[in-house]
Amino acid sequence: MKKEIDFLKTIEQLDFEKGIPEDFKDFPKQTVDLLKQTHLKITAAESLTAGMFQATVATIPGASNVFDGGFVTYADSIKVKLLGMDPQLIEDNTVVSGPVALAMAKLSAEKIEADIGVGFTGVAGPDPLEGNPVGTVFISAYNRTNNEKIVKEFHFSGSRQAIREKSVLCGFALVQEII
Repeated sequence: MKKEIDFLKTIEQLDFEKGIPEDFKDFPKQTVDLLKQTHLKITAAESLTAGMFQATVATIPGASNVFDGGFVTYADSIKVKLLGMDPQLIEDNTVVSGPVALAMAKLSAEKIEADIGVGFTGVAGPDPLEGNPVGTVFISAYNRTNNEKIVKEFHFSGSRQAIREKSVLCGFALVQEII
């Protein structure tokens, strides 16, 4: 757990303005390999990352063994329509919140019948959203096989792209933690 916390803090503080630092480029492949070894399927519901997490999974050879599909739910109405999210949850918590990230992870796993679901919601910028400053991100990982869940709040700095890349990398870290 300490190692995971240090890893997440490191990502939160690094400069991603020139892309993912070399030290972390292999991390998505390690995660997909772990999913293959444990025979687990993954999906995601992405808002601020707009499919970047799923696209990263799909770039790894053999991804079809662990990934069947997922959701890009940028608008609140699409979270409700595609995932079946209760609109009251968004109204009560705002879309940029831990409960919404968790619901995205759980609902995506249930809809796709995947073992692991990941939910991404946050503010990549350029403007704040619902009182949340740019860089506020909530990521959740949900393991449907044992009902384990993780929800983390991040405060990333950097450009819109850097915030999105940091989010994706932290998503992979949470998946490794929950397997």
